[in-house]
Amino acid sequence: METKELMNQFAQPGRVASISIRPERMGPVKMVDVVLAIQNKGLEGDRSKGGNRQVTFIQKEHIAAISSFLGKPDLDYTLTRRNVLVEGINLLSLKGKQFRIGEAVFEYSGECHPCSRMEEALGVGGYNAMRGHGGITAKIVLSGLIKINDRLVAKI
Repeated sequence: METKELMNQFAQPGRVASISIRPERMGPVKMVDVVLAIQNKGLEGDRSKGGNRQVTFIQKEHIAAISSFLGKPDLDYTLTRRNVLVEGINLLSLKGKQFRIGEAVFEYSGECHPCSRMEEALGVGGYNAMRGHGGITAKIVLSGLIKINDRLVAKI
């Protein structure tokens, strides 16, 4: 089997474990059960104004790794300020792809590298703990509602 074919095979769909919005820069994160993803803008109520970073995603499996690196069990993922926590799929495998969650369609737009604020949010070593585990950014190509427990399915 060729590499291109292998890159289009997924063991299972992902699942949305949690959703959060950031109404204002540096302000508190707000947890929601359902949110409207607005094409070319971002999540309703989030401060995103379009561009390539309309929505940020992070893997639940990577939160466990970050937690381990920091020696802090049960790290609250909202400290990373990512919008959507998913599990069961490798987010980096979505590079160059569109994917569906609920009614909305997203397009991978890049890796979401940690910023220096992670040192403040997570404590000493927070920045380095997140390196390689910061998740991805995506654009919204089709508006729709997304909710907790929705499946994340790559479009092939």
